[in-house]
Amino acid sequence: MLSNSSKYALKAVLYLTLHTDENNKMMAKDISEKISVPKAYMAKLLQGLAKREIISSTKGPKGGFYINPSNKNRTIMEIIEVIDGKKKMESCMMGLKDCNEHKPCPIHSIINPSRSKMIALLESKTINDLAKDLKLNKVFLPS
Repeated sequence: MLSNSSKYALKAVLYLTLHTDENNKMMAKDISEKISVPKAYMAKLLQGLAKREIISSTKGPKGGFYINPSNKNRTIMEIIEVIDGKKKMESCMMGLKDCNEHKPCPIHSIINPSRSKMIALLESKTINDLAKDLKLNKVFLPS
């Protein structure tokens, strides 16, 4: 359900959360190397996230991207919305444009309850929640 762009953005945000702060910033090229995403593509994703204040950035010789304490309180859904928009998460799994509650596709009643729960969870979980799980080795990200 997530686009590759959203997956890359999530990995980048989590990597930044674990390795940066206001005093230790990273350049897009360094992040792209660490999570195996093309540099130009990573730079575009990071700029979009910084513009919406999901992550922070500064320009100049000591500039780069980083996560500050308020960024850590942003939700996972906010990252996805910046990259893909919420409509993608709510779109028909069969790709039917007119699918809705009043005119459901054949699998609408199967998918919609699970999708609603998943969206609610993504809206409730923060960057900090996932970072804590990574630090406690409850979950993993390839490095």
